[in-house]
Order: sequence, then C-alpha cells, then structure tokens
Amino acid sequence: MSMKILVLGATGNVGRPLIQALHTQGEQVKAASRTGQAVAGAEGVVFDYARPETFASAFDGVDRAYVMLPSGYVNAKELLLPVIQAAAQRRVKVVFQSVFGVDADDAIPYRQVEIALEQSGTPFVILRPNWFADNFHTYWKAGIDHGQIAVPAAEGQSSFIDVRDIADSAAAALTTNRFDGQAFNLTGPEAFSYAQAARILSEAIGKPIRYTPVDDQAFVDGLTGVGVPSDYAHFLASIFHPVRAGWTSAVIDHVQLLTGKPARALAAYARDHARSLG
Repeated sequence: MSMKILVLGATGNVGRPLIQALHTQGEQVKAASRTGQAVAGAEGVVFDYARPETFASAFDGVDRAYVMLPSGYVNAKELLLPVIQAAAQRRVKVVFQSVFGVDADDAIPYRQVEIALEQSGTPFVILRPNWFADNFHTYWKAGIDHGQIAVPAAEGQSSFIDVRDIADSAAAALTTNRFDGQAFNLTGPEAFSYAQAARILSEAIGKPIRYTPVDDQAFVDGLTGVGVPSDYAHFLASIFHPVRAGWTSAVIDHVQLLTGKPARALAAYARDHARSLG
C-alpha cells in the first residue's frame, strides 16, 4: 500500500492546490506548516525549517515529499540542505521546487541545493517555475488596488506560470516514477512585459492598471516602507535582474510534458482571479 505524501508549504499558493490535486488522485497527504493545521482535508503536521527537531514527525509514514521554501526567506541553502538530508536518510523521494534559470550557474544557492539532491542517492524530480502569475494578486495587489504595478523589470518579459500548473506538475511528478532523475522548467505559454501584463489584467477586471518601471532602490524603499524586511526587499530587487536581461522570457512546454495539458495563459489566470485582482 502506498505511504503518505508530505507537502511542505502546505498553506501556501502552491501547497493548497497541490494537496487538492493529490486528493483527487486518491493519495494520502500530510500538510506541513509551522502551525500544523489541517489543509484541504489533509492531516496537519508541524514543520519548521529552522527547527530540525520537527523533521522526524513530519517524515514519519512518508515515502514522497514536495520540498519548497516559502516566500520571505533569503537563506535557501542553509534551510533546505538539512531537509534534503533528512529525506535522503529515509529514502523519501523528493520533488523539489527550485527556481527558473538556476542551472545557469552552479554557484547559485538554489542550484547548490539541486546538486545536493542529485547526489543524495534518493529519487528526485526538480521543478523550476518561472515568475508566478499569482504574484499579481498577492505581492503586487496593493499597487493594483491603486491602478499601478511598479517593479524594476524595465521592458523585460516573463513567461508567467499559473500556480495551478505548478501544482498539477508537482502532482504528476509525485505520483509516477516516469520523471525521476530529471529537471523541468515550468513556464506559461507566452512571455509578456509587465506593461503587456497590466493591459491583460485591466481587461479582466474592467479597471485601468498601468505599469511604472522603477529602479531597484525605489522598489526597495517601497517595500520596506510597508514593513517588508530590508534583506528580503533587496533579495526581491535582485531577482529582477534576470527579467531585465531577458532571461525569463523563454517558453518551454514542460507543463504539458508532465501533465498532458498545456500551461494556462495569463489571460485565463486573470479571468479566473478577477475578483481577487479587483
């Protein structure tokens, strides 16, 4: 009989739809979070990246795990490597949510976590999602409420990925061994600049939204002004460099390869989330 699947970040944007997708396939799921609350019918379990003493109970009865680091952290390598080690010691298969483009340089912390996983001896699949479409109704919602998206992206384009497609891709990787030992880049079906994205969102919610490119310092000042920690604000600013350089504009069909369905268009995301965006 199949054992349970552990989902880290279970209360987050990817975790919730992933748990729902796994339940649809009849899987038993443990939902890991710092509070240990049950999520979408899944058994809740306390898990804290900074408290290794919580790992054993989370991994108990588990043969597969979705491993990711929630937003707000900048020390990815420090926090994730012990989790990878704990999974490997128990021969738990890991589907790891990494970051789009990290394979360009082995010195990138997320890439170093990938390498540790590849060398761990436990089965694995690596998923590298591009910028989330859902950032528009989470991270950038306060600006959209005032009719503006102000980020340091210049005219760079991104193939925004719907988190539902990340969740469906993760569910596919967790419920078959066909993709083991491989890495997949998750993108939407088309790349857009933030100005183009703003027009798509405007049409969906029936309210004008404009894109205002800003420099890194103005972006950091805006974030820290609403309470975002300085180190995380600077981290967010830094990851717009690949956008400006054109590195996030690639369109890759790995969502379809994993799920058998094409990735959702940004316009579909906007229509489906019009209430949250508006």
